[in-house]
Amino acid sequence: MGAKLKVAGWVTLGAVAGALTTMQLQATARNPATQLPLEELQQLAAVFGMVKTDYVEPVDEKKLITDAIGGMVAGLDPHSQYFDKKTFREFREGTTGKFVGVGIEIGMEDGLVKVVSPIEGSPAFRAGLKSGDLITKIDDTAVKGLTMDQAVKRMRGEPNTKVALTIFRKTENRSFPITITREEIRVQSVRSKVVEPGYAWLRVSQFQDRTVDDFANKLAEIYKAEPNLKGLVLDLRNDPGGLLEASVAVSAAFLPTDATVVTTNGQITESKSEFKARPSDYLRRGGTDPLRKLPDALKKVPLVVLVNEGSASASEIVAGALQDHQRAIIMGSQTFGKGSVQTVRQLSSETALKITTARYYTPSGRSIQAKGIVPDVMLDETQEGNLFAALRMREADLEKHLQSGQGAEVKDEAREKAREEARKKLEEETAKSTAPVKPLPEFGSAEDFQLAQAINRLKGKPVLVSKTVVERKAEATTNN
Repeated sequence: MGAKLKVAGWVTLGAVAGALTTMQLQATARNPATQLPLEELQQLAAVFGMVKTDYVEPVDEKKLITDAIGGMVAGLDPHSQYFDKKTFREFREGTTGKFVGVGIEIGMEDGLVKVVSPIEGSPAFRAGLKSGDLITKIDDTAVKGLTMDQAVKRMRGEPNTKVALTIFRKTENRSFPITITREEIRVQSVRSKVVEPGYAWLRVSQFQDRTVDDFANKLAEIYKAEPNLKGLVLDLRNDPGGLLEASVAVSAAFLPTDATVVTTNGQITESKSEFKARPSDYLRRGGTDPLRKLPDALKKVPLVVLVNEGSASASEIVAGALQDHQRAIIMGSQTFGKGSVQTVRQLSSETALKITTARYYTPSGRSIQAKGIVPDVMLDETQEGNLFAALRMREADLEKHLQSGQGAEVKDEAREKAREEARKKLEEETAKSTAPVKPLPEFGSAEDFQLAQAINRLKGKPVLVSKTVVERKAEATTNN
């Protein structure tokens, strides 16, 4: 896998941004020898004509073509997508850390959108939304049944427009409506703090344009406060991914120069690539290296990486690289399993096609697709266990998901049965109980059970390892 991915734009990855995504700002030549299925194309033209002339009311021709393209691409896998003007703009916003919306970090819980944290100073923050709140309705649309991307699209919009949310607050066991005016949001993707003398926590919530600079600045602050740092916790829980260069840079901060971070492989030459822990592989459009000012001690400081089911793509690349090079102990639960590569090719100035072109692999050659990173130490979310663990979706649960390409995949009927039983049990317990369900603590807080276990590991103290969480094997579906 020698050829470097050569593109004239962005290289990104993530569950939100589409995992490993390459933005090409110039047209790609097509093979003129490609044979087209003429009979099927004639059928498509015939159907188009019938809909145009026979449908009960006039239809927009452009919409018909757009819907046909969208349906063709959506039938491939969960991450290939046709971008119209609006969705293409939102995609580009997702990599910059700036977007128009309400200002919340979200996850999914029991099929609903969960507020992980309101972004400080955002409209949602000022409106009083709290960590643990569940969004049950967006305007007139019920959230149950929506994917996270679909929910995000409904909450985003134009500046100064309003969106009505219905909130269920578990701590108060009540639902209430709230109307929020959308604004441009600037996301701070890196947070940090010294947990106790000698030990620090650094969280990356998404890999964006400014993530590497912010990451380097936060680490510099940590070392200024703790020059003799004894241990660091890198928190990638619920990190959906983002820019590839940022994930390579974060890995490079802890790895020897020229250590392999990730490789990609597919049919086209451009998809056969290898990214190493060196500035030339993570600096975009030149510029100075933000990592140059970090102390040499960072390469050897004891390191724990926290992950969970919401850690996807770019965060899985970092965890996999640090695990394979035995540079860090990975703790938490098995990651999402988003290990496919998408290339975004611009069709016009305002539209584009995102299509899966490759899989990516850890330095040892492991495919993450539909499996994810298995932690070295499995942890429960809280000391009481994992209330909603069986309900959480991962890549292997998605319809038409791509297989790992390394075989040994079976449909996990037992998990499907366990999910259904857990759902029924949870509904029954919720119906019987009058006490509100205790929300999960905020990441990095004093009540963060997993962070406490990570610190214990760094200090050589006993860790409360999960007795129930087990590795989930890669799965195939009948749709593959």
